Amino acid sequence: MQKLNFPDYSFRFKNSENKPAIFDCIRKKFIVLTPEEWVRQHVVCFLLEQKKYPKSHINAEKIIKINGLTKRYDVVVFRPDGKILILVECKAPEVPISQNTFDQIARYNLTVDAEYMMVTNGLDHYFCQMDHEAEKYIFLRDLPEYNPAL
Repeated sequence: MQKLNFPDYSFRFKNSENKPAIFDCIRKKFIVLTPEEWVRQHVVCFLLEQKKYPKSHINAEKIIKINGLTKRYDVVVFRPDGKILILVECKAPEVPISQNTFDQIARYNLTVDAEYMMVTNGLDHYFCQMDHEAEKYIFLRDLPEYNPAL
């Protein structure tokens, strides 16, 4: 797989039905290794190892309902009270991050109401903090590290 703009992480791989698979420590199973999954697994490691979020606060690939439609978020980080702190949208490395990508995560965030958002294709990373009163996002240099008080 392509080298991404993340530190090097250690992953477990296997072949499953003649397709490469990567072990997801959050979902506790092997997942078919697509380019988007490669990015998602790097994001999970980034959140665990660089940002020090507890594994129990992270969830990946779950269904949410948006305007009656079934969608999936890529990664979320929960606060200790169960509310969502960070919403992450992952794209494959060959998919450029565009205004459409930000519109997609903003629509998702209307439902999940996260304080922070991350959009990445593994090469380019964008971090935002929501200003709910002004209904806009503010670009940040990075995500905050884990703080149990958040």
